[in-house]
Amino acid sequence: MHPRRRGRRAARHLGPDFGGRVAPRDDNLNATSGAPLSGRSVVVTRARAQAAALVEPLEALGAEVIAVPVIEIVDPPEPARLDDALRRLGDYDWLVLSSANGVDRVLARLEALGLGVGALSAVRVAVVGAATAARLAETGIAPDLVPDDFRQEGLVDAFAALGEGGGRVLFARALEGRFLLGEQLAALGYEVDLVPAYRTVPAQADSGVVDRLALGVDVITFTSPSTVKNLIAFLEGNGADPAEVLSLAEAASIGPVTTAALVARGIEPAIEPAESTVPALVAAIAAFYSVELPASGASAAEPSAS
Repeated sequence: MHPRRRGRRAARHLGPDFGGRVAPRDDNLNATSGAPLSGRSVVVTRARAQAAALVEPLEALGAEVIAVPVIEIVDPPEPARLDDALRRLGDYDWLVLSSANGVDRVLARLEALGLGVGALSAVRVAVVGAATAARLAETGIAPDLVPDDFRQEGLVDAFAALGEGGGRVLFARALEGRFLLGEQLAALGYEVDLVPAYRTVPAQADSGVVDRLALGVDVITFTSPSTVKNLIAFLEGNGADPAEVLSLAEAASIGPVTTAALVARGIEPAIEPAESTVPALVAAIAAFYSVELPASGASAAEPSAS
């Protein structure tokens, strides 16, 4: 699919508070309104359970937020594999978690198995980003390794910097997640068990929202490759032309992995923050409309692993 894209200025880089891929708009609609994004419509495609972290700050800035949850997080096809690995957690040197979803699934299974969160004390824990670390910290567990780059590539670099030369790693991952981390850790000498902790499936979004999207919206947000794939499938399944709908909006990608999924489908995002987190994505959307936001505190979320 190669949707038509409206012409826009070349992107400019605004630094970490605002994001890297932003083409500011020329209109001054928000300059005369009461809120920075007043009059702007933004589509959120995240799973219902995760949408609030993006919906609430956008609404606080005055945006009309249209929820189109096109993904849902469910158990993997063989949940016993994760249970077996968690029972043997002490056999591993590292547990790797690449998303808050992974944290939630691992914690849920530890409780169900009667092991509890205390079982994590038997292993060092590495996480991909700030939101994963924050979710883990809520349980009283501080991760042992958090990369500066909130992607699998960043965690590989962090492991390489340790200079350990090997060890056993349990990577509790999304079924649809990338294999890069496992492959590159193996190249560093680690023995890696890739065990699905959850999977991402299409959600049953309200088909009535298609008419609203067909009228045109300002921004459609994408927070994982799965949101790209499933929004297109949702539109096609409801008789809409994805190319036409997407040509009427600006695509906002949370980071490089999601951007690659968009570009593979002929969609060049106008907005991509330098830091792959939800607060940075919100700030980048505001910057797109030339609205400067104050620096926020800790990052609230990074992208889904799928």
